[in-house]
Amino acid sequence: MISIRPARPGDAEVWSRLRHDLWPEGPLAEHRQEIEDFFAGRAAEPLAVLMAEGGHHEILGFAELSIRPSAEGCTTDRIAYLEGWYVAPEARGRGVGRALVESAQDWARQEGCAEFASDTEAGNEISTAAHHAVGFEEVGMIRCFRKTL
Repeated sequence: MISIRPARPGDAEVWSRLRHDLWPEGPLAEHRQEIEDFFAGRAAEPLAVLMAEGGHHEILGFAELSIRPSAEGCTTDRIAYLEGWYVAPEARGRGVGRALVESAQDWARQEGCAEFASDTEAGNEISTAAHHAVGFEEVGMIRCFRKTL
């Protein structure tokens, strides 16, 4: 059985580990600080975080949510955005990701959003397949550039 609920301060340690699995380029200490800032009300985003909990109260995954004024392929100016979405590898294929996205969509509707968007890196085939599996449609691909001055 999977239940979806808002993140609680007691989730901080497991959330930081899962977050580090999703975004390993950031040090674990940075993830911990961002989570501390979220619970202290000092973070601009995410606006909401949902946790997927298994039948033995173990955390199986999370979804970090925000609202953006624009997103690729969207036409409104208040778009719910799936900033981070992760399911632990051992919990994949059991509907955890789908349950997180369905709850995220409910949150988005409650926030007055008519569109829901997300992104993934171009080569992340696992994430691309997961997005397609829960009904997202691909609307474009961009390359980002930078230059040190």
